[in-house]
Amino acid sequence: MIFKRRDPKPTLRALAEFLWPRGGWTRAFHYVKHRMRRLPDSPERIARGIWAGVFTTFTPFYGLHFVVAFLIARLMRANILAALMATFFGNPLTYVPIGIASLQTGHWLLGAPVAATEHRSFGGKFLDAGRDLQENFVAIFTDATMDWSGLTVFFHQVFYPYLIGGILPGMICASVAYYLSVPVLRAYQKRRRGMIKAKFEALKHKAAQKADAKRHAD
Repeated sequence: MIFKRRDPKPTLRALAEFLWPRGGWTRAFHYVKHRMRRLPDSPERIARGIWAGVFTTFTPFYGLHFVVAFLIARLMRANILAALMATFFGNPLTYVPIGIASLQTGHWLLGAPVAATEHRSFGGKFLDAGRDLQENFVAIFTDATMDWSGLTVFFHQVFYPYLIGGILPGMICASVAYYLSVPVLRAYQKRRRGMIKAKFEALKHKAAQKADAKRHAD
């Protein structure tokens, strides 16, 4: 195939680079920040996109964050590319504190203490839900009996509390990101316009000097 790598990346290496990209997360963060500042849009629209992206990382729709960020950005009339890039806020280094904050807030708001629901580990509930989906899909084509108990526990004790609990911390973090981004974006765009203007003036001055030199030579 044309686009296939000549040297397929080993699974462990791919996992390691997902958890810790080349150059580290600091370099990756600065790259995203640089790309976001150069977006051709108003600071407010870009900042609204950042709001949408950061808020999305507090939702339990893993694997669909781009889709969720896109939809929220469209509703907010925000810069969509900024929203997609801002989902970078959710990464292997932040998902654990985001998940803990969202789940604990959700259980608190729903009046169901976390400790009262921990008859199975957090990862175990994910596995149980996945096993239910797999086995019940097979049951459609066989005589096996469908069992949704694992998925039910996952929905009530993980997904729903996460969905409800992520709203408050998500709005707080997204709003902080918005209000920090607007002045930074304004200052950057103002400085960039000044640099472009200065470069244009320098080119104009250089062209005028060449024209004068040519006129004197004639």
